[in-house]
Amino acid sequence: MKLLAAVLVTALVAGCGGGNRFDRSDSGVMRFSSGPISRACLSSDRKARNSRLCGCIQTVANRSLSGRDQRKASRFFKDPQRAHDVWMSKTPADDAFWEQYKAFAARSEQSCRGY
Repeated sequence: MKLLAAVLVTALVAGCGGGNRFDRSDSGVMRFSSGPISRACLSSDRKARNSRLCGCIQTVANRSLSGRDQRKASRFFKDPQRAHDVWMSKTPADDAFWEQYKAFAARSEQSCRGY
């Protein structure tokens, strides 16, 4: 189960990478965001991390997760066991969060490919 949590977090960071469909200016330049997800991403030990990728993931987070959920998800970067614990939890709140988190991870992977 730890493996699944680690895979989700790794996929979120390493799997991201192609054009982004969010927050493009009229010139087509991506506007990157900063926040808890971006900071956690940048401080992670993943080889694929960089400011553009982490900013892209944060931009998707801003559109997909509440501030509270972003703070919760940001903890997964340092402690994949937390992701596993939330995934295994059967509380309605954790189940709802996990569904939103999975959707966010899928959007991030699709939107941030190539960064």
